[in-house]
Amino acid sequence: MAEGSSVHLTEQNFDDTLSKTPGVLMVDFWAEWCGPCRAIAPVLDELTKDSAGRVTLAKVNVDENPALAARYGIRSIPTILLLKEGKVVDQVIGAVPKVQLKKKLDAVA
Repeated sequence: MAEGSSVHLTEQNFDDTLSKTPGVLMVDFWAEWCGPCRAIAPVLDELTKDSAGRVTLAKVNVDENPALAARYGIRSIPTILLLKEGKVVDQVIGAVPKVQLKKKLDAVA
């Protein structure tokens, strides 16, 4: 998995990261065993790089951080939440095409 500029969030650092991140925080809820999660990861990295600093990519492993998944009502993965100023402004469930994700990002970034 490409590390790129993504931040790994845990139950311990989530709120702190949320309050300190300017622009849009794109949070990818994923798991090691999830094929679609692995498939969409490079797309998320590309979108983050293309955003010129307006978007920060963060990853939450749902197996290691079940309380975070529960807090946001994550029922299936991958689920990508778009947060701005600490609030969820949009979400994408499943491995969707890059163009669809980009449209949502452009709308909030």
